Amino acid sequence: MKVHSSQSLAWLTAVVCFGALLVSTALATQVPILAGPWGTYQKGYGQTKPTTIFNGGDPTGLVQHIQWKTWSGTQAIGAGTAEWVGPHQDVAEGAQQPARIVLFQLGSCRGRRAYDAIEWYFPQHGQHFDPHQYINACTGTYYPTG
Repeated sequence: MKVHSSQSLAWLTAVVCFGALLVSTALATQVPILAGPWGTYQKGYGQTKPTTIFNGGDPTGLVQHIQWKTWSGTQAIGAGTAEWVGPHQDVAEGAQQPARIVLFQLGSCRGRRAYDAIEWYFPQHGQHFDPHQYINACTGTYYPTG
């Protein structure tokens, strides 16, 4: 068995740390995307500053005409139109209304710098941003679960 000197070990440690620094620096300099997509028929996921985001299902999962106020910070905030379905209404009774959209949890998805959480809401109906209620845009998991 060959014994490595402490100098060799220090050199190896320096090389590994430098490689990790290069990877994290490369991720940090990338313009973030909205994570995903996680399913078929989706729009906007996997893109930078999408003007349309669609989950691929019913119309309540669609935000259109998005204009981004911020991007690349800890949150991306935009405004667009989405399907508002009021209390005791069916989706068919919904109507297009102004909506605020927030992307957050800036991290990575499939090796790309990405906003991993997405939420939209309707301030004119008393709704507000809730960081505990969102879709994980990388996996498609809805939070809170259940």
